Amino acid sequence: MQLLVHAQELHTLKVTGQEMVTQIKVPVASPEGIAPEAQVVLLAGTPLEDEATLGRCEVEALITLAVASHMLGGEVHGSLSHAGRVRGQTPKAAKQDKQKETNQARWWMCTTGALSMLLPTFGEKKGPSANSKIHCSPGFPPDKHIPG
Repeated sequence: MQLLVHAQELHTLKVTGQEMVTQIKVPVASPEGIAPEAQVVLLAGTPLEDEATLGRCEVEALITLAVASHMLGGEVHGSLSHAGRVRGQTPKAAKQDKQKETNQARWWMCTTGALSMLLPTFGEKKGPSANSKIHCSPGFPPDKHIPG
């Protein structure tokens, strides 16, 4: 069967399927100028082990293998290895309990919101510090506790 080996150029190799991956590296090494020890053979982006046979790696006829060299470097140390991961670096602050509003404050919030929506206004709109009084019907504001 024939294999297509893609490195810097495209190579065609005749194999039987019983060859090891290391035997694929040798014919590609001299034209490409990459030592066989520095080569990595990839099948669909997955690196193949050097000791594995082509048949065990499910290599079929006219399939394309990619040959690349090992990348220089290793682990990344320092702040680059944590790029975008801010969550673990900032200390988590404990939640504080909110102070419960007093009944007078709750009543004031309920009545001002309700009255401004219910009562029609005539003429010019008045600001928050206007001296006009709002007259309510008897029994308003309620004397009972307002749940909220």
